[in-house]
Amino acid sequence: MDGTSLRTAHTYELSPQARTALRALLDTAFDGEFDDEDWDHGLGGIHAWAADASGPLAHGSVVQRRVAHHGVWYRVGYVEAVAVRADRRREGLGGRVMAALERVIEQAYDFGALGATDDGAALYRARGWRLWEGPAWACGPGGTGPLSDDEQGCTYLWPTAARPLPQPPEPLVFDWRGGDVL
Repeated sequence: MDGTSLRTAHTYELSPQARTALRALLDTAFDGEFDDEDWDHGLGGIHAWAADASGPLAHGSVVQRRVAHHGVWYRVGYVEAVAVRADRRREGLGGRVMAALERVIEQAYDFGALGATDDGAALYRARGWRLWEGPAWACGPGGTGPLSDDEQGCTYLWPTAARPLPQPPEPLVFDWRGGDVL
């Protein structure tokens, strides 16, 4: 495919140069709206990225999160830091990255989850990700409770053979982390 390769690696396998190049892609793709906490959220798991001789073109990662539903805690493959370089969008690169991450989720986790932007939601829906129509909560330093209104209605789930997806009305309760919880 036109000199474009797809690579996967755990965070520990990324060279300093690869980390710098991937972070630069994300900074540019998100028009400066990708901060250090966002970057931190995408580390510690499996990265998938498409690249050509010019460098990274698309990226995403999947990290482990703990999510509770109806009193049961699940190991969830949480997708982070998905972006495609602006001049290479609509070429299928995001789909290739997501396919690699979905394979990881299917083999290693109870189900997948992600928080989608309005721009990204169409890609996830087209790939079979299902919008979570129940409430989203977090178990944080101040206790357990609902997330803010702007973090509701953006969670998508990916089914695996491991178990059925949770169903509303009980909330999904995400483990706490700094920055955006979802």
